[in-house]
Amino acid sequence: MGVLNVTPDSFSDGGRLPTPEAAVEHGLRLLEEGADWLDVGGESTRPSAAVRVDAALERRRVVPAIEGLRRRTSAPISVDTTKAEVARAALDAGADIVNDVSGFRFDPEMAPLVAERGVPVVLMHSRGGFDEMHRDPAYDDVAVEIAHELALAISCAERAGVGRERLILDPGIGFAKSAEHSLEALARLDVLRALDRPLLVGPSRKSFIGKITGKPVGERVFGTAAAVAAAVLGGAHVVRVHDVAPMVDVVRTCDAVRDAGERRS
Repeated sequence: MGVLNVTPDSFSDGGRLPTPEAAVEHGLRLLEEGADWLDVGGESTRPSAAVRVDAALERRRVVPAIEGLRRRTSAPISVDTTKAEVARAALDAGADIVNDVSGFRFDPEMAPLVAERGVPVVLMHSRGGFDEMHRDPAYDDVAVEIAHELALAISCAERAGVGRERLILDPGIGFAKSAEHSLEALARLDVLRALDRPLLVGPSRKSFIGKITGKPVGERVFGTAAAVAAAVLGGAHVVRVHDVAPMVDVVRTCDAVRDAGERRS
């Protein structure tokens, strides 16, 4: 999954794509580099984002980019939003998938919308709202608790009429988790595999990598590569990344290693 942020303040690449045309061209480059799908987001979810974006502004950011991409590619496009109003407009504009970092917690209309449209959805684990989730996260057993809370999200989805086969799960690396929590979640993806749904992991350029390496956001490509390798070897089906070209090589190599091990066993 290639990250396409049309925001002025995302933690890694905010402000780099100031127009829909720039966003479309960047998205097409990510596809040329090997991305299988594009994730378009119009609201920063970084920990220090002080002001939440209203639905109208978020819609104005993502819809032109999605419409422009849909005219030029048939590749899958997801909209990264917690708001049903934005998701509806994005789907109308040509998006195929909803990526909800709240796991259906923030907007009661999101699950019914996804059920009505019959589209796949990524349910990410987090706790609390954006303004509180990073203050003092606490877990007794982070992997088990993530799995339990994602199982609750699955139940919510099914009650709303969203077919289980349409669900993709994301452990929410960096969301309501310290660096240590994120590392443990990454190391124990096998606990989430018991939920029997595809796993998406998004470690790209995140702060836990900075804590380990001491590198600023723009210099975390090798740390990201290591985290992506850990995710793939741990069973992730999708990785969400900014630096697509090098991560394609990482994923292909890890797939080859995993395939060799499976043949041997």
